Amino acid sequence: MSRLTRGVFILFVVLRYGLDELVLSSFRHPWLRLFTRILTLGRNLRAPRGERLREALERLGPIFVKFGQVLSTRRDLMPPDIAEELARLQDRVPPFSSEVAVATIERAFRQPVDQLFETFEREPVASASIAQVHFATLRTKSGQRRDVAVKVLRPGMLPVIEKDLALMRMMAGWVEKLSDDGKRLKPREVVAEFDKYLHDELDLVREAANAAQLRRNMEGLGLVLIPEMFWDFCHPEVLVMERMKGVPISQVDVLRAAGVDIPKLARDGVTIFFTQVFRDGFFHADMHPGNIQVSLDSATFGRYISLDFGIVGTLTEFDKEYLAQNFTAFFRRDYKRVAELHIESGWVPPQTRVDELEAAIRAVCEPYFDRPLKEISLGMVLMRLFQTSRRFHVEIQPQLVLLQKTLLNIEGLGRQLDPDLDLWSTAKPFLEQWMLDQVGPQRLWRELKAQAPQYAKLLPQLPRLLHDYLQQPRGGDSRQLAQLIAEQRRTNALLQILLYLGLGFLSSMLVLLAWSHLHPYF
Repeated sequence: MSRLTRGVFILFVVLRYGLDELVLSSFRHPWLRLFTRILTLGRNLRAPRGERLREALERLGPIFVKFGQVLSTRRDLMPPDIAEELARLQDRVPPFSSEVAVATIERAFRQPVDQLFETFEREPVASASIAQVHFATLRTKSGQRRDVAVKVLRPGMLPVIEKDLALMRMMAGWVEKLSDDGKRLKPREVVAEFDKYLHDELDLVREAANAAQLRRNMEGLGLVLIPEMFWDFCHPEVLVMERMKGVPISQVDVLRAAGVDIPKLARDGVTIFFTQVFRDGFFHADMHPGNIQVSLDSATFGRYISLDFGIVGTLTEFDKEYLAQNFTAFFRRDYKRVAELHIESGWVPPQTRVDELEAAIRAVCEPYFDRPLKEISLGMVLMRLFQTSRRFHVEIQPQLVLLQKTLLNIEGLGRQLDPDLDLWSTAKPFLEQWMLDQVGPQRLWRELKAQAPQYAKLLPQLPRLLHDYLQQPRGGDSRQLAQLIAEQRRTNALLQILLYLGLGFLSSMLVLLAWSHLHPYF
């Protein structure tokens, strides 16, 4: 299917399900209403609009289903009937044939399903845009019987995704050429980021590795459960993981009846998100309600259960520090610092006046402080910030697009759980502690420990390197010697710090021992 053919197919689906009517009917102009009536002549559009939109997205493929999943979490922006239908896209996409799933498993492991598993349920328990899940039981090498979930990749996804991405690249090129904001928005770079994450999602071994990393990162937090991966049964098209038992987070009434503290659950979700982003720089980027459950088991009661790790986001140390400083400044209402950070990072032209950018940011954000989440639409805040960014020629950072999407998901989830959740006050203490950890003595000690092996290898080589340089003919580049001397000075400074720390620790221990000897009853 060529790009032209794919484009024609998309147009056909739009007309078949009346999506053009959905858009045009929202306008009040009489001429547009008349045009809408003309367009709908001869078409059967009696089905509810939410159902038509959902079925159209399912026909168009995984990229459009992903778009619908994001929209389903924004009930503040979507009419209730449309939001309810789009929620079906989270885990109720029509499944593919069980025979195809079994054939995929047997092709991947070159064994019959009945030999791989003690039991295997042919009927899928969940089906999404990329894969579907079957329950099974298997016997481990140690002889232990384990309940597992088998995730099988939906067949024929790669060609469809490639065609959709080709169309998106073409449209991104048009946006850059035809729109005044095109270059600033970097649409081609954004599509490239989306391309990367979609292809990663088609490799289930990569998803298993993502899950293992998140499981290690979240082990000590005590707020979220992540399934164990069975690596002997992992393949790019098949993934076998620990079966998790919980209640979907969208069933709030069931959770409340079971005794789950819903406001605490909402706060824990914010804590998990900020921990993954700012502590680890490695976060679950597909946190819609279909991928999140809550445990009702007595040992783990009230904890989140995270599923589907095909899309994860990563942040560099620079990105984390920049975002943390921005968030902290926002929470303190220090809009001047926010403006300065934008200029320092190069996101706005260096000639931008700090006071003008500060005033614009204050006008956007100040009205939303001290309000509960039910009175705040992050979507509207982002829209107003976008308008402001256009005025000041702010460059959109493609690596942060996924983070923005995840933040919108978190807000939608928090709104669903606890409309009175104060997002600002929940996040502020966490970020302030994170900033303290970044500039405090713990950070210094971590850096010293991290750099110690490098300096331990470099230190014995310095005399030889210095001797070799001095043996060279005169008239060489003096910068090498300057760099060598600077490196020597840094090494000496590091050794001095380590020596002082050691002496301080030893002195403290001697004082404590002397005190305990002189005052044995204290």
